[in-house]
Amino acid sequence: MAGKVYLVGAGPGDPELLTRKAWRVLQSANVVLHDDLVSQEILRVLPLTAQAVNVGKRCGARKISQEEINALMVQLAREGKIVARLKSGDPLLFGRAGEEMEALRAAGIEFEVIPGVTAALGAAASAGISLTDRRHASRVVFVTAHREGGTGLRNERHVAADTTYVIYMPGHRYAELAGELQAAGIGAEIPCAVISRATTKDQVIFRTTIGRLAECPAAVSPSLLVVGIVAGIAARETNANGDEFLSKTSEEVLQLALQHPYHDVHGRGSVE
Repeated sequence: MAGKVYLVGAGPGDPELLTRKAWRVLQSANVVLHDDLVSQEILRVLPLTAQAVNVGKRCGARKISQEEINALMVQLAREGKIVARLKSGDPLLFGRAGEEMEALRAAGIEFEVIPGVTAALGAAASAGISLTDRRHASRVVFVTAHREGGTGLRNERHVAADTTYVIYMPGHRYAELAGELQAAGIGAEIPCAVISRATTKDQVIFRTTIGRLAECPAAVSPSLLVVGIVAGIAARETNANGDEFLSKTSEEVLQLALQHPYHDVHGRGSVE
């Protein structure tokens, strides 16, 4: 009997942000093929009966190719297994789900996509940033700093002042990104925030401006960069010193040690 593949969104990191459907599928899966950026907190909630396989690609280092992942999903499903392809955030946003769905369709494998809270929304919520505050931002753009042919920012020109940018996977290329943003018409004085490991107990936020982004300390992955006036509003409301908080760089670190339950009762204690 043929199995089934679920493309599951793990959310930004906090297990409590898993949807009920994602939780149910993970508890019933025979095999979980997870990305590198899925948090350890999420991996701890996998049942001991599930085989967890890291198929992630990180910082250009590939443990397994996309074609091999596609073939593995097809093989496991043909063996009658319930397969959870677990992706950080939402599967359909910068998650290569399009390629995987295409491979599953071609092989005649039944599949289903289970949406997740994407990193941008989790990070914005934790940092208190309203991405489309109607007083300052009527447009939000999600873009990745890593794509075939270069960063997704290269084609941006004449950016409207009421645009909020959320840049996924910025890495540590802050100087290059700052240059591309300014080339697109975003002023050096525009506030921004680098948010690392959003919604987890290890979350860290660096708040600065585009002009001083290059001085920002390297953030631990996964991280993203929020650019726009709304990022400055959040900083002023968070810090009593107001704009002085934005003018600092190495000292402008705000660390939020958010404690979230790990669901230890059902957790995978061996994953560290």
